[in-house]
This record gives sequence, C-alpha cells and structure tokens, in this order.
Amino acid sequence: MHELIDTLAEQLERPKEVPSRLVDHVWSTYEIDRDAVGEFLVTRLPDLEDYEHELILSPLYTPKLTDQALSAELLGQASVAETEWSGIVQQLESRPTTGSILTSDGKIYKVPLREVVLERYIRLLRLNGSIPDTVWVLLQQEAFAEERTLFKAIARRAIWERAPRAAILKAFLEWSQDTYLAGDGLRLLSVAEDHRPKDVAYLVKRLPQWQEALRKEIEAADDPKPFFVEQIRDSHGFERDQRQREEDRIAEKQDELVFLSRLQEALKRR
Repeated sequence: MHELIDTLAEQLERPKEVPSRLVDHVWSTYEIDRDAVGEFLVTRLPDLEDYEHELILSPLYTPKLTDQALSAELLGQASVAETEWSGIVQQLESRPTTGSILTSDGKIYKVPLREVVLERYIRLLRLNGSIPDTVWVLLQQEAFAEERTLFKAIARRAIWERAPRAAILKAFLEWSQDTYLAGDGLRLLSVAEDHRPKDVAYLVKRLPQWQEALRKEIEAADDPKPFFVEQIRDSHGFERDQRQREEDRIAEKQDELVFLSRLQEALKRR
C-alpha cells in the first residue's frame, strides 16, 4: 500500500498546466483577471468552501486513462476495495499532497490538495477494478508488449464488468495477437464505451450499421461548405482553420471505420 500511496502522490504533485476551462470559470465566477489566476489559487482558494475547491480544481485533477495505467501497472490483477479508499485519501492529505499548477506565464503555484479533491481523484482511478485470469494471460502476449501498461487500465474499466461484454475484450485479444496495431486498445474501448454492445453477437450484428453511419458522416464532412463572407475568410484565415479541423475530424472517422472493418472480419472468423 505504501508504494501505491507514493505513486499516487507523485501523480498528483506532477506539474499540471492550467486549462482554459479553469481560467474561464475563475474569471466569470470570481471576477479575477485571466492573468491573475495563479495568484488567486494561492491567496483566495484556501478561503473557499470544499465544493468550490472541487469545482475549480476538477479540470486538473480528473484522472485520464494514462493516470489509471500507472496504478493498474502497480496493482496488476489486484484491486483495492472501496472501504480502503478513505484511508488512502487520509494518508495523501496528511503528507500533505501539494499540487503544482503551471500558468501560461511559466510560473508554478503550489496548492495543497484537500480531501474533497483527493477523494474524487481516487474514486475515478478504478482502483476497485480487476482483470480476469483469461484476459491477464492474453495480455502477456508479445503483440501487446508496447501498450501492455495502458491495456491493463483499459481492461479494468467499468464497461467490462458484465461477463457477456467482457467476452468482447477476450475475443478481441485472441484475434488480434497477430494483427494488433498501435492504438487498437483505445479504439476498442471507444467502441465499447460509445456503443455499449451487450455481447459479441450484438457487436457482430451492429458493426455493419455503425460502419454505414460512419461512411455517411465522412462523405458529409468531405463535402466542402462555401464560406459565407469571403472578406472575413481572407483576412482572418477562417477557411484554413476550419478546413484543418474538418480534415482532422475526417481522418479520425476514417481511422475508426478501418478499425471497425478489421474488427468485423476478425469476429466473423471466430
């Protein structure tokens, strides 16, 4: 447990850049200049209520999948029961655990993290998740070596808690041992969490419909729209910026379509 506490503290104390969402919230709620947010976090935040702490700092201290991967790598197949979370939070708070917040001017501001922020972070880490033996064995295959740590976090996500849906993850690992491409784990997780297929049979049935919907979205996005004011377009570069965003969005959807096609072919061979 001590090693887990140290790992969590290191994650939480790593410098984090202030996102625009936090700046906008502080500016609109507390009438603080955007370039004074760092000073606000040091001088005003300590006097605010717990709910305000959580609301202000949640954009910084919401664990991403990469954060979940660090604890997943440490825990392996083990899990930490919810009854133990309060003890972890208390230990982190008593250290104390201090956030390092990096503002746009390059300055770092130190902010002690309260119980309410730590509690939320621990709750979202999926420490109570687990990895079934069958999935654990499959993850040891060489094909998954480069992304194995991330895959352990993927395997612990709540989406796989139901056995019929967990069978999708197992089937995916079985067929992709020889065809796995970097990022496939994230692509599968996206499909599972976006569409929530109830089992393998449902997934096989729905894949053609999802592919067709994606093709239509790609075709629609690939059809350029005329800019409504030519002068604004030329002077501000709106067309160029919009085109780049559209191209990125089309590329993402094309990547998803290719993955769905590969997934469909693989599941047909089962």
